[in-house]
This record gives sequence, structure tokens and C-alpha cells, in this order.
Amino acid sequence: MRFLVLGAAAGGGLPQWNCGCLNCNMARDPSAALSPQTQSSLAATLDGENWTIMNASPDIRQQLIDNRPLSPKSLRDTPIESVIITNGDIDHIAGLLVLRESQSFKLFTSPSVANILGDNPIFRALNPAFVAISAANLDHPFQPLAGMSATLFAVPGKVPLFMETGDLQIGIENDLTIGVEIVVGDARAYYIPGCAQITNALAERLDGASLVFFDGTVFSDDEMIVTGTGHKTGRRMGHIPISGAEGSLEVLSRLNIPRKIYVHINNTNPIWRHSPERDFVLEHGFEIARDGMEVTLALDP
Repeated sequence: MRFLVLGAAAGGGLPQWNCGCLNCNMARDPSAALSPQTQSSLAATLDGENWTIMNASPDIRQQLIDNRPLSPKSLRDTPIESVIITNGDIDHIAGLLVLRESQSFKLFTSPSVANILGDNPIFRALNPAFVAISAANLDHPFQPLAGMSATLFAVPGKVPLFMETGDLQIGIENDLTIGVEIVVGDARAYYIPGCAQITNALAERLDGASLVFFDGTVFSDDEMIVTGTGHKTGRRMGHIPISGAEGSLEVLSRLNIPRKIYVHINNTNPIWRHSPERDFVLEHGFEIARDGMEVTLALDP
């Protein structure tokens, strides 16, 4: 089972178009030791020929160009068999509009996110004769690829930013924010790019997994406030911070997970660059995703 990180950054990417923070300026400087990163997306395959993609970011066209295994093999063709969407945020659904050229693939998401897509007429650009939206109920396995089982499950989160109202609830568990469990044989992997809290139930689910790609949006809860780039905490945005009491690093470190990789990393996060924060993460056995990163899980014969 092979995973390919198409995009390691959070919404806006690195650099973000209107941001002059330290990380963004470094990413614009060819002489700096920080490469630009695109917005969050992960691809998976069993045979290197047929792929499923988790989240369709606004950068998907460039991601497909940059990763040759996802290129067409004939005149009108794609190795992308399916796309799985984990929430209705713009950085996870806007790329669907790039995939509108009457090309067949399966589109899986939760019923609530399917409703978001169905209620917005712009997504009718996806020709329904070629792309049918399959609303997969939570905790019911389906096959995004032959031989691969996927299950969607609720994680603490919130509604997409464009749906926020005055009675916003943070940490609510429903099918608006979901994780993806991928199982092939004895190998069990998870993709959770957005999560407001690691509950006991979520920790129990992840314990013993072979691999977890997890929300690394901010290192500290007040990161955007301290850097002057925003007024919201990480938790207010629906993202658990890496550091601090009951942060993701502390909780995930208690679990039996051989490989833990942070994805969906915000442009302000100091783990992007050489820093004490990056050293702290690496010293605790976590990895930091980057565009083009490949991860392979051996499968028992």
C-alpha cells in the first residue's frame, strides 16, 4: 500500500498569496531552505496504476502535473479511480471543479458533505453522466479501489467556514468533519487532516494503526494571534494544536502507532522551517509531510 502526499499545507498553501510571514517569505526565496507547498491532499494506490485521492484541493491541477504516476496513459485517461472528500471546506472541494472534463471517477463523501455539493449549482459542472456522488454512511466500509477498504468516521470539528453562523459549535461530532480509515489485509492507515480534539473514542480507534496522517495545522493554539496573521486560535478554527497539554503530540505519543505524520500544516507553523518546534516534533518520533513525500506499507502475503 503506497501513499503519495500531493499537498502538505493547509488552506492557502505555502506561501499564501497575501501573507508576508516568515515562512511565506522564505518559501518565496529560492535561496532559503523552505520549498513551497500546495494545499492538503493525499493519494493512495495498491498497484501504482490505479489511485484514490483524498480531498481535491484548489492546487490539484499542479499536483497532478508534479506527480507523474497520476498522468494520463492515453489520449483521454486518468489513473484516478476515485476521490474521497473529508469535509466541505473550500481547500478540500474546490479542486473538484478542475476535474470537470467529463472524465469518469467515483466520488465518495459523507451525506452532509454530499448535500453541500448538491446544493451548490457550481458543482453541476461535474458531469453526472461521468461522476456520481456516493454518500457513504459513517462506519460503513466501501471500496475506493479494488482490494482496498475505506471507512468514513466522525471526528470533532465544525461546519465549513462559509457556513458558520452565530451559534457555531466547535468539536461537534457528525458527518461534516470526517476521517478516513484505509484497510488492506492487516495494514490499517488513517487520514485525518482536520480535527478539533482527540477524544478517548478516537484514540482507541487509532491505537494500533500502522500509519496515521494527522492534522498539524498549528503548533501552538495562539499561533496566528502571536504572529499577527489572524485573531482566531487553532481550536476556534477547528484544529487541535500540536503542542501543549492534550495537544495532538502528547495524546498520539501515548498510542501504539509506528508512523505518525503531520499534514495540513498552516503557513504560520514553525515546524516548516529549522526551529526548536520542528526539532521537538521530530525528537518525539513524528514526521512532517511535504509535497511529493511517499510512504509505503508492506502487506503480508
